[in-house]
Amino acid sequence: MKRILSRVGIGAARVDTILPKTTLTAGESVDFEVHVEGGSTEQEVDAIYFALLIRYETDDSTKTGVIDKFQVAEPFTVGPDEEKTFPITIDVPIDAPVTVGRTNVWLETGLDIEWAVDPDDEDPVQIDPGPRLATLFDAFDSLGFTLRTAKCESAPGGLFSGQQFVQEMEFVPRSGPFSGKLDELEVVPSESEDRLDVNLEVDRRGGLLSEMTDLDERMTRLSFTNEGKSEMAEKLRAEIERHT
Repeated sequence: MKRILSRVGIGAARVDTILPKTTLTAGESVDFEVHVEGGSTEQEVDAIYFALLIRYETDDSTKTGVIDKFQVAEPFTVGPDEEKTFPITIDVPIDAPVTVGRTNVWLETGLDIEWAVDPDDEDPVQIDPGPRLATLFDAFDSLGFTLRTAKCESAPGGLFSGQQFVQEMEFVPRSGPFSGKLDELEVVPSESEDRLDVNLEVDRRGGLLSEMTDLDERMTRLSFTNEGKSEMAEKLRAEIERHT
């Protein structure tokens, strides 16, 4: 009877992820521990799996997106009330969305147990930007822009590209050279190991007609590799001025 109940989650094994910190940085490796505690009966665990998850918006709903997923540990057996600890290392993807605005990220840990409800554990985490994206934020700040909001949305053409979502950030010019000239700047970053691509939509201040027809919006794209804040700011300034 205990074995039957454990298959539906009653008296089953439990899993708990112990993170040394809840603030992670895109691109870093993180060491932590996973504690597994046996339930009321012996159970065979095929694997421990992890997923970095996020909520993103579609046109008519909100969905859970997978930033990355991992599977570690060989199959093992956990006896009744037995405790096991596994040291784990995972790599936070360099293109992981950062937790700013309305962006929330969490780590889900689960046990893969055949013919049973898989026990799981959820831990909210903060994702800080890696060096390139952090420099981009500093460059925007030096130009007088302030981050107003950020959210994850379904990626355009995601059905064909395989990309579930993108993170869109809205910056507004509070001071500096573009104060009074722009309504907002929409930014969609996309980072790989060797560069940071930035899609920009420049929303210029215009009259009612241009607002209604979106004639005040201009889209462009920039790429950065190892530029410092000043060089990045100059490239941004020149490109934005070209579209204002």
